[in-house]
Amino acid sequence: MTLRIVKLDSRRGGKEIERLRSRGRTTIDRKTMRRARAIVDDVRRKGDRALLGYVAEHDGMKVERAASLRQPLATTDELRHRMPPAFEEALERAIAAVDAFHAPQVRPGYEHERDGVWLEERRHPLRRVGVYIPGGRFPYPSTVIMTVIPARLAGVEEIVVATPPKAFATSLPLRFTLARLDVREIWGMGGAHAIAALAYGTETVRRVDKIVGPGNAWVNAAKQLVAGDVGIDGLPGPTEIVVFADSGADAALVAADLLAQAEHDVLAAAILVTDDRRFAKAVADEIERQLETLATAEVARESIRRYGVALVVEDLERGLDLVEAIAPEHLQLMGEGPEALVSRVSRAGAIVVGRWSTAVFGDYVAGPSHVLPTGGSARWASALGVDDFIRRSHSIRFTPDAARTWAEAAATLADIEGLAAHAAAARRRLRR
Repeated sequence: MTLRIVKLDSRRGGKEIERLRSRGRTTIDRKTMRRARAIVDDVRRKGDRALLGYVAEHDGMKVERAASLRQPLATTDELRHRMPPAFEEALERAIAAVDAFHAPQVRPGYEHERDGVWLEERRHPLRRVGVYIPGGRFPYPSTVIMTVIPARLAGVEEIVVATPPKAFATSLPLRFTLARLDVREIWGMGGAHAIAALAYGTETVRRVDKIVGPGNAWVNAAKQLVAGDVGIDGLPGPTEIVVFADSGADAALVAADLLAQAEHDVLAAAILVTDDRRFAKAVADEIERQLETLATAEVARESIRRYGVALVVEDLERGLDLVEAIAPEHLQLMGEGPEALVSRVSRAGAIVVGRWSTAVFGDYVAGPSHVLPTGGSARWASALGVDDFIRRSHSIRFTPDAARTWAEAAATLADIEGLAAHAAAARRRLRR
């Protein structure tokens, strides 16, 4: 049986929990990090020359000039007749949903005045943002929607896409989506060298202010290395789902939703939390049946073998504690009891409620971005949104009377901290 069934309150259950909670530390091994560091440093120092070498080595694209890595732009009219049936309609519905969800996140700054003190918060869109679109096993047009639309709503002037050149060349839907969203700068490069080129720039590729978008271990290792020199959205690693279900759930639907995430990557995690061992067995059996006809069964089976587990808890309260401890990327609540607990969940990237809902809808058409915190980072991080493309600044202005009112309080606090020049600068406002 592919899906392990483990009682939570057992030694084996404790090991499973520790393994799940440490996923964020283990998805990038030391060898990958060491090699990514060498690539990033090489591109930073040597620019185009190093970038071209890594594109040839890792992307399989040999060109003489880095300018040739910039991909040609097409129009939707040129590509439309070659699209799969119903694709354009589905794409338009997804675009409309994502736009509608994120539009309310756009807000102006504000001003505040009290007793002669004027304060203002100013919101500035980032000028140039790099969006990484994965293209390993499959290209992801949906990720273009989920990243470009929030950036555009924020007012980002220049949206730069980097994607493996093979993905761009072979995926008409990817090219159509980029054209539909009017992305004007697309570079055919993937992996750690693409992140380095975006972060530091080369003679040909101009550096960006922030890099967003999911990727493999090489991409995440590079993002971790460049963070601080450039903004990053986080380190979204292999996908994960926790389905929290009681015996009132449909075992076939639960199995299908677990497999939907497992097929992404052999490092994906598909986890069932339930208070009924017989139900866990029914889900495990259903997974076996569905794997028999699944086109992506090889990857999904290996994913479930590595990280798939059914954790059997004493009761739903204990299950809720477990979910909060794991802080999963996707949490799906199914059955009769779990749905009532939705308001008590605070640590999950996305919460999907009820049998008629699925994380797959969130991946494509629900509206929120599917770029979500993974590896337990939902304890502090959120889904990608408009605010990820905004920086805030503030201005302050004191009238003479307000300065005299506040100067001594500021000076006193500076004295306590031993900052004599701070205190003197404040008190000078008392003498003028």
